[in-house]
Amino acid sequence: MPDHTVDSCPSEEHAAALHAQIREAIAVFGGKWKLEILWVLSHGTHRFNELRRAVPGVTQHMLTMQLRELEKDGLVRRTLYPEVPPRVEYEITEEARRLGPVFDALFDWTRGRA
Repeated sequence: MPDHTVDSCPSEEHAAALHAQIREAIAVFGGKWKLEILWVLSHGTHRFNELRRAVPGVTQHMLTMQLRELEKDGLVRRTLYPEVPPRVEYEITEEARRLGPVFDALFDWTRGRA
């Protein structure tokens, strides 16, 4: 695993590249609700109102915005079924499934803080 710590004193060029990577990650996960939405979806496909109930405190507007951004970034797939009334389901993509170790690390970190 590469060492991304400050103590490793990367070259100026390497430090700039790491800075660009962290900025990109923050841009993707920068929304207050995005990681929680991805975590909920990692447990299965959900319809919009199911997601809204599963993420307490999120407004309809904010959930819509966050889902659109996650879809644009290739982490969430939205499927619209041509029914009356229309049914829309959300699921995470294979790309987002690669975040499993990130969630594990976050859970380990929070357990260590207790």
